[in-house]
Amino acid sequence: MNKPRPVYLDLQQIQFPATAIASILHRVSGVVLFGAIAILLWLFATSLESADGFAQVSALMNGFLAKLVLWAILTAFAYHLCSGIRHLLMDMGHFEGSMESGNRSARVAFAGAAVLSVLAGIWLW
Repeated sequence: MNKPRPVYLDLQQIQFPATAIASILHRVSGVVLFGAIAILLWLFATSLESADGFAQVSALMNGFLAKLVLWAILTAFAYHLCSGIRHLLMDMGHFEGSMESGNRSARVAFAGAAVLSVLAGIWLW
């Protein structure tokens, strides 16, 4: 009854398909966006408090770190959007014929998110 079980699992040798990576990153980007809501709401509320609050947020957003955080939020949003559209298309029956079509659609989502991320970086800086 003793089944041989792996004693040592080398995670660097396991190769996930693009669909698995896309699914994991979609969940991670959702968690990042959920946390980003707090930051964005705080910035929005502070900017609407008064003229001093608006000036404070405006000065904060001119800093490198704030732009980097905002770029990370926009990148997470871009990936979540592209992957979400991919999931909606899969719900309608597309990209389900084979593993290759699923991998191809995941790569398209990666490429779309990369393009949107670069455009967000250009827009911010």
